[in-house]
Amino acid sequence: MRAELRTAGERVELRCEDPRIARVLAEGAGEPLAAPGAGGSGPPDVRVSVQSSRAAFDVAGWRLLTRGAWCRPGQVMMADACSSGFDLLATADGATLDIVARWRPPVAGRAAAALLRARGRLLTRAVLLQYPALWRAQQRGRAPLHASACGTGPGGQTVLLAGPGGVGKSTLVHGELARGAVATCDNLCVSDGQFAWGLAEPLRVPAARGARALPGGGRRMPHGRREAPWPARRADRLLPGRLVVLVRGGTGGPAVTCCDPAEAALYLAAGTYMAGELRRYWAFAATLALGTGASGSHPAVRETAAALSARLPCLKVVLGDRPGVPLRDLAGAGMLPRS
Repeated sequence: MRAELRTAGERVELRCEDPRIARVLAEGAGEPLAAPGAGGSGPPDVRVSVQSSRAAFDVAGWRLLTRGAWCRPGQVMMADACSSGFDLLATADGATLDIVARWRPPVAGRAAAALLRARGRLLTRAVLLQYPALWRAQQRGRAPLHASACGTGPGGQTVLLAGPGGVGKSTLVHGELARGAVATCDNLCVSDGQFAWGLAEPLRVPAARGARALPGGGRRMPHGRREAPWPARRADRLLPGRLVVLVRGGTGGPAVTCCDPAEAALYLAAGTYMAGELRRYWAFAATLALGTGASGSHPAVRETAAALSARLPCLKVVLGDRPGVPLRDLAGAGMLPRS
């Protein structure tokens, strides 16, 4: 496999010698991969090369950084990175973040991968597709956020949806996409406090809805969800005009009120740190930063959340037990101008 994609605002080149892993990567992108060089003639921002070799990387003479990680100037080697079974050799001393990966799981990890295949696929996507692009974006001043950025149809505003996992962000985004809107992500994006760049990933919708959307039902995922393809081309970047905080509670229909910016920032930042998709990212990012000497071992999540909530009108939507209210109606209801 040789292909590329845009994710987290970065141009990522993929090279994979293992057909099985190549299929996991292609599926994990959630959209068709482009031919090499389709995004430009210059070097990519990130290059991920999955080798067929099962040999250990030679780290003789390297400095032990922490348990399972070694470094030398500009390079870090992580063994069994994020418990994924992949050893990663990262080089970050040029214009391109270069990741070389080899599948070398320990015995326990190989057994877990065989028994928990969904977990293995998600970890493969994380360490090969998502985390390298997130880290590269972090070095450019964009922080990861567990949020959805979605338009609300022709003439509508772009909404940044915040809230912990499981409150209904994906369901609302999927509903708008079915009505012809555009979105830049399902659950994960990066932001500089102004724009939102989405991560390439499949949509995750309730199992019944996913079964209707996909021939054959789509791949089953945790928490009663199935993956669904994007019905239209995913937007690489959007400029949010509203920040909508989603919470669960109450009965009947949804309740919509204005939200204090400080509370909105708290929901956005806390939801990011609570996200299972990012649970292993913080250690991954810190290890790369410390080993390579790159600035910023931790992304500016709180600062970015505060900048977004200060700039955007903020709403809180308490979702009741009646499903089916479109995002465009929720985002427009009860909206008052910020003084």
